[in-house]
Amino acid sequence: EVQLVESGGGLVQPGGSLRLSCAASGFSFSNYDMRWVRQAPGKELYGVSAIKTVGGGTYYADSMKGRSTISRDTAKNTMFLQMNDLKPDDTAVYYCNATSGTYNYWGQGTQVTVSS
Repeated sequence: EVQLVESGGGLVQPGGSLRLSCAASGFSFSNYDMRWVRQAPGKELYGVSAIKTVGGGTYYADSMKGRSTISRDTAKNTMFLQMNDLKPDDTAVYYCNATSGTYNYWGQGTQVTVSS
């Protein structure tokens, strides 16, 4: 059974930090490109960051550049997103996404709320 399980979300004050994790199982994690995608209330899905399987190239949305770091640990089948200097606009459900060819898997999401 394919599973992507996100964790690490929560309530944080503006300027704070969170580290999101995405634990993968049931598929060959090292062969999949991975992404973090978020959805704020009433808004569309928004690609936050991505990391390739080959070469480990990374992508960051402009709003996250300089404030976040994506990484993956192939030995632990886990992807991470370190987010710093969080802002209220970062409030959203953060989803983990894995793609390879026609295969496309999603996690259930973890809530991130940035509020004082």
